[in-house]
Amino acid sequence: MARSPLLASAAAFASLSLAAPAPPAAGATVPAGAQSPFSVVEATIPQMRAAMEQGHVTSRELVSQSLMRIATYEETLNAVIAVNPGALAEADARDRERREGKVRGPLHGIPIALKDNIHTTDMPTTGGALAFEGFVPPYEATLTRNLRDAGAIIIAKTVMTELANWIAGSPTPMPTNYSAVGGYGRNPYDPRRDPRDATADGRPALATGGSSSGIGTAASFWAANVGTETSGSILSPANQNMLVGIKPTVGRISRRGIIPITADQDTAGPMARTVTDAAILLGVLEGAAPDPDDAATRTCTPPPGRDYTKFLNPNGLKGARIGIPRAYFYNEARVPGREKPSGGLNKETAALMEEAIAVLKAQGAIVVDPADIPSVLETDPAKSFLAWSTCSGADNAKGRDAACSVVFKYGMKRDFNAWLETLGPAAPVKSLTGLRLWNLEHTRANSLRYGQSNLDISDEMDLAADKSRYEADRARDLALAGTNGIEAVMKAQHLDALLFPGGSGASIAARPGYPTIIVPIGFVPNAPQASPFPAGFDARPAPYGASFTGLGCSEPRLIEIAYAFEQATKRRVAPQLGR
Repeated sequence: MARSPLLASAAAFASLSLAAPAPPAAGATVPAGAQSPFSVVEATIPQMRAAMEQGHVTSRELVSQSLMRIATYEETLNAVIAVNPGALAEADARDRERREGKVRGPLHGIPIALKDNIHTTDMPTTGGALAFEGFVPPYEATLTRNLRDAGAIIIAKTVMTELANWIAGSPTPMPTNYSAVGGYGRNPYDPRRDPRDATADGRPALATGGSSSGIGTAASFWAANVGTETSGSILSPANQNMLVGIKPTVGRISRRGIIPITADQDTAGPMARTVTDAAILLGVLEGAAPDPDDAATRTCTPPPGRDYTKFLNPNGLKGARIGIPRAYFYNEARVPGREKPSGGLNKETAALMEEAIAVLKAQGAIVVDPADIPSVLETDPAKSFLAWSTCSGADNAKGRDAACSVVFKYGMKRDFNAWLETLGPAAPVKSLTGLRLWNLEHTRANSLRYGQSNLDISDEMDLAADKSRYEADRARDLALAGTNGIEAVMKAQHLDALLFPGGSGASIAARPGYPTIIVPIGFVPNAPQASPFPAGFDARPAPYGASFTGLGCSEPRLIEIAYAFEQATKRRVAPQLGR
């Protein structure tokens, strides 16, 4: 649902700058010797930085153009929950600093957006939950401070799946990029509403991925954005919006001031239109020293100066050993205890991935094919990754959760309650139980359009009595996904990375906290099989990416690989808005 006050405020902020240049009309010529007006559309962070350094554009003009794009396209896309009312004033301050010779860092004067579960003290932080509507936390996230220290203008908060998609599972799972506060985000590559009867609730025909949002970055509302992931919530929206996403090693970026699901797997990470932009943003998000409020930040050592751009090597694929995990991720695989095989790719997606593999070989990579994951091949249910899911929804309430991991539902109660305590008396609710009761009391205000089965199964956990079960499940997660999973095949084959189709490797990499980078590679048909679109609805194709996953703290090597792949392919295509 579009919010007209937000559009009006964005337009009003933008109109305050009469100097904001518009891009030249299609086919227009620029007089010899004249400087072409700078446009934020598809502009990279280095291009924005260079234009400001050379005096061709100011931060105020960048922010003004961004605000005008929000005002122009927000009603179509619904990418924004809140706009920073002080964005232009901050841009003016960064411009003054630049004139005085002070440049804070690599994002000085550049507009960046944050997922709305990341604390800001100049805009509300709601997580999309109605109970937190309008809530301004008493402190900002560590990563928010890092961005400001680097000179970034935090221009807006993005739509997201409510509480990072830990509200409603079965029997009525919440659609991606829906929240009670923000409504449905819509994909810029096809923002039309889903016309099918069973899903005609306002969601887009082309899913946006979730729970982070890449909508505004894809549409050039800002230079890049920060998402968060517990299991796929950076990689999935990056895949669906033709973006580069970096899901870092858990602990690489501080989680202080981010609404949690479980600290075992939560991380923030950059989403951008290029590997270069994502690498720059990653270096800013990572602290120069471990955060005393997040012990996991001691996991990885930052590169000197937190400068990941030194790994932007166009020859980074030469000699790189890349594994192809065929079983399940490319081809169907048997799951112990089930009659029918699962997984595999359709012919269009398989063909796109074969193109990606051919690029790797052409660029000098050593492709190990197959490089199957042992726990995926396992026929013993107790040792099979495929037979061990994450407990979710009413189907996995207590008494029905023996065959799934309780790590999410236990971690949510433990970590959400701990986060609420950091808010002090300002907290709108005081516990997970309090949130559930608040939601039930405000159903007429649309607090629970899809129910709250995930919150229910989390709140029924007893943090003392169920601790041993949680610890056993966490150990099993690490064994099946890590030790006997990704780690086993990578060490056995001496691999630098595994290549996964789209975001399909997110779950297995997320459990041990391993990093992944996704890069756009093309489009595939948006043709759901179980419930096809009605006759006459011409669904536009869906963006698709290739993901490179490595072991913990291997982001520098993954950036080399991803950058070389991006430069060899350059498959990103901007969305065609206005049609």
